[in-house]
Amino acid sequence: MNLTRISEIKPLMERHGFRFSKSLGQNFLINDDIPRRIVENAGIDQNTSVLEIGPGIGCLTCRLAEKAAKVTAVEIDRRLLPVLEETLSAHDNIEIINADILKIDVSELCAARGITAVCANLPYYITTPVIMRLLESNTSIKTFTVMVQREVARRFTSEPGTKEYGAITLAVNYYSRPEILFDVSPGNFIPAPKVFSSVVKFTVRSSPMLSCDKKILFRIIKAGFSKRRKTLANALFDELKEDKDDIVKKIEEAGFPADIRAEKLSLEDFGRLTEVFCFL
Repeated sequence: MNLTRISEIKPLMERHGFRFSKSLGQNFLINDDIPRRIVENAGIDQNTSVLEIGPGIGCLTCRLAEKAAKVTAVEIDRRLLPVLEETLSAHDNIEIINADILKIDVSELCAARGITAVCANLPYYITTPVIMRLLESNTSIKTFTVMVQREVARRFTSEPGTKEYGAITLAVNYYSRPEILFDVSPGNFIPAPKVFSSVVKFTVRSSPMLSCDKKILFRIIKAGFSKRRKTLANALFDELKEDKDDIVKKIEEAGFPADIRAEKLSLEDFGRLTEVFCFL
């Protein structure tokens, strides 16, 4: 069965009485080259135990099962369980878990199954929460290769001073090294989304990029980007309610002009700020 061929997808859905759920952001791939390229770029091999999030009808799952030692697929939609039972029947190294990835203990799941890689075609509505959950969960995961909305992919990989650059850019880069592998046009899905997608690979850092206090670092980042049109000093003053003159003094002490804006600062720059804002 070719799980990316419309002539096979539609009868499969009819047999199981399945209809797409807009609330779950379901879009199935209809180009077999996409899951193949995802698996190849993910570096999956016979020693890899991989986690897939949202297997859908299983087109990426099958590709993963052909290469990996084991695939653990977490699917929130109970209606897809009988579909997956049919489409994945030829593979004995796949485990399907009917659960919400945002509500399960990811660290425990990965530890129990020796998971070191993640592959997924992520629903747009949970992209950022899932990625941050994976990065913050202190798991054994070394890489995760996921398809996300192209606009979001640009935010993950943007540079200081660009319109896409923001707090999420810094958070993702604190824990990993993200890179965009390739773009995927709407015509590669059924139903076709209104936007382009991108496949992004995150290589998890063995230790955080900075050694400064993480709590203070992200408090400053969050405050700095909460008012993008304001200077960093004004944004910090509004959010932190600290003495304005003291804030300006600390910014200058870190080596930046008093009127600098958050979007001009790199992650390393925020690390320098964190060192002088140790009173927070």
